[in-house]
Amino acid sequence: GETQVANRSFLFDPRGRIVTTYDKIHMFDVDLPNGERYRESRAFAAGCRAVLADLPWGRLGLSVCYDIRFPHLYRSLAKAGADFLTVPAAFTKVTGEAHWHILLRARAIETGCFVFAPAQTGTHVGDGRKTYGRSLIVGPWGEILADAGTDVGFITADIDTALIAQARGQVPALTHDVDYAVPMAAQE
Repeated sequence: GETQVANRSFLFDPRGRIVTTYDKIHMFDVDLPNGERYRESRAFAAGCRAVLADLPWGRLGLSVCYDIRFPHLYRSLAKAGADFLTVPAAFTKVTGEAHWHILLRARAIETGCFVFAPAQTGTHVGDGRKTYGRSLIVGPWGEILADAGTDVGFITADIDTALIAQARGQVPALTHDVDYAVPMAAQE
């Protein structure tokens, strides 16, 4: 069979050494009405573990792109102590315009975490596919602290870690989460 690689995110220390890696868990496999097909699972093996890293200023939870559509991953990371979340991504122009900001702000609000979301921007050589761009930094209250737009470059923002506890104190959803049963639908 074909050899698969991982869609992997790396965390480096200031000296350039790998601290940890995260392999994307959720593969983007879809057939769109316009005829476009995406089959990440053909080229990439799915990861099977969430990853947290201890940093001098807090705990960082890692993810990649399509993972953003699975809020339970981020709640699990936050419940395990994440203060910050990363979401490097290459959203298409269509899905980015519709969902990128909303999803990132929702994950920040749900978890009370800062979200760092570097994003690929521009047009792919060959097939002309467009990626949305708009790298973002989102605060734990859901406010956008920095937005790169569609330009190539980098963004920065002042991070006040006290805002994490403040947001979680005002909306303590992480501590109010409970297990519950979901009944099966009645069958006729």
